[in-house]
Amino acid sequence: MGSHEHQSERGYMHRQDDYLKRLRRVEGQVRGLQRMVEDEKYCIDILTQVSAVTKALQSVSLALLDEHLNHCLAQAAATGGPEADEKIKEASDAIARLVRS
Repeated sequence: MGSHEHQSERGYMHRQDDYLKRLRRVEGQVRGLQRMVEDEKYCIDILTQVSAVTKALQSVSLALLDEHLNHCLAQAAATGGPEADEKIKEASDAIARLVRS
């Protein structure tokens, strides 16, 4: 969380229910993966489901990044100064993490 806690409303709040729904779906998929391993399902079937979970998380990540760019970064850029520089660095670091994952 870090230094971002002072912000009163997050850019994604208008879609919070959608994000929670998507994350709960991912959570269910992960539980399904656990069951598949417990039930000794075929490796390729498990890997197919791992790929689906990965894509679902990437989709959430990209949507949150878009929200950040369009809300937090845009507001900081309009204000300018050190906060804008910090938000640009945060976005750049987040993109780098997503690319590496």
